[in-house]
Amino acid sequence: MELTEREQKIVDALKMLGATSMDKLKTADDVARKAVVPKNLVSVDLLALANKKVVKRIVREKSAGYYLLQI
Repeated sequence: MELTEREQKIVDALKMLGATSMDKLKTADDVARKAVVPKNLVSVDLLALANKKVVKRIVREKSAGYYLLQI
């Protein structure tokens, strides 16, 4: 599967944050800080990665959480 450069940067940030299972969810804010990418771009790419089945999006009360499906 082809990932854009920014998507790969986000996947790498999720790996560094340890977001590899449902009990280790990270928010778009967490990923944006680690990847040094603006939050709006991170949000768009996280949705694209969820559609590609690379990350899983979990809806919560205040903010969605994300973790990697494919490591």
